[in-house]
Amino acid sequence: MTKMKDYLQLDSTGIRELEEKYLFPTYKRYEVFLSHGSGARVYDLDGRGYLDFLAGIAVNSLGYSHPRITRVYLEQAARLIHCSNLFYNPYQGALARRLAEISGLSRAFFTNSGTEANEAALKIARAHGRQQGYKDKTKVLAVRGAFHGRTFGSLSLTFQEKYQAPFRPLVADIEIVEATTVEALEKAFDERTCALFLEPIQGESGVIPLPGDFFRAARELCTQFNALLVLDEIQCGLGRTGKYFAFQHYGVEPDLLTLAKPLAGGYPLGAVLGNARVAAALKAGEHGTTFGGGPLACRLALEFLDTLEEEKLLERVAEVGGYLMDSLRAIAPRHRSIGQVRGMGLMVGVELGAAAVKTVKKLLRRGVIANAAHETVLRLLPPLIISRADVNEFVSALDGALSEVEAEGASSA
Repeated sequence: MTKMKDYLQLDSTGIRELEEKYLFPTYKRYEVFLSHGSGARVYDLDGRGYLDFLAGIAVNSLGYSHPRITRVYLEQAARLIHCSNLFYNPYQGALARRLAEISGLSRAFFTNSGTEANEAALKIARAHGRQQGYKDKTKVLAVRGAFHGRTFGSLSLTFQEKYQAPFRPLVADIEIVEATTVEALEKAFDERTCALFLEPIQGESGVIPLPGDFFRAARELCTQFNALLVLDEIQCGLGRTGKYFAFQHYGVEPDLLTLAKPLAGGYPLGAVLGNARVAAALKAGEHGTTFGGGPLACRLALEFLDTLEEEKLLERVAEVGGYLMDSLRAIAPRHRSIGQVRGMGLMVGVELGAAAVKTVKKLLRRGVIANAAHETVLRLLPPLIISRADVNEFVSALDGALSEVEAEGASSA
């Protein structure tokens, strides 16, 4: 039997061979074998550094090895990592209160991930409809292009063919809003509608902020039809846009709000928050989780929120995010590949069309990590701690990578 000490000695070939033999082949990996990280950079087994403009897909908002997160992790791990939800722990109620204070909502239920938060929100929406005395108020709406997760309920809300096709039939009575227009939204609502799920900024589809008139109409229609407005801020929430939550840019308040990714500083934790309207939707025994809201995760989340506030990271996101957008637009005239540059704060999308996937690979060779959303948009989700110098380094690398891609395209034309 192979022991842990043997695995610690594995080189890249050994790591790859183990994964190919023992894992389900669900991921397309880049040929990078990460070892550790510090600040806004990660390092591979050979010690090469990479400036990370993806942050573990919006998870590592404080970067890597942040001293406050590391300290709390070690302290709490030595005390109590897990206890079941049959018992109280010191941090779950405190975290619920903190999230209520910054969101304006009233209640929290903690999960292990974002997709589980959306599953809980689905159950709350259906329960709330029946609680109002409507037996058939079960229809849930979601918007084409949204991404809400990969478990069956959340996948049923994710109207993208590549995600849904292999797994149909999915959860019934979930319908699509075909476009982010007021007309399409009005057409979709009826008396059977119990909830509308929205991402304020569609991340997986290419960093697409919802139009303000659509967002306002969503709130009005949910109120009119006694349906719940559910906002999925798993990717765009918790400081990413320069405010605690993206909905705060629009002046529209949700009934339910789902969170995850950066909430516990890199440790798995999700949450669904609800207002007073839905506070009684779930009773004891109607929903639960083994790991959600454990003492280690909740204490880390409290430290994460303290760090956002005390290090004034919301202000930093607004300032550095604006500088990033300006810098990207400044190089746009030099590159025929660059279309629209859009986003909020440090959630930025750069339309590159067919050049996007190649550009991500070129950036990786230059020591920069980014992502191609929808295979056509360069999606940037850097740690909230990045500096102007980091932005300059990134934009310089992108400038060079795009020049290579465009030159190769011209020579092959």
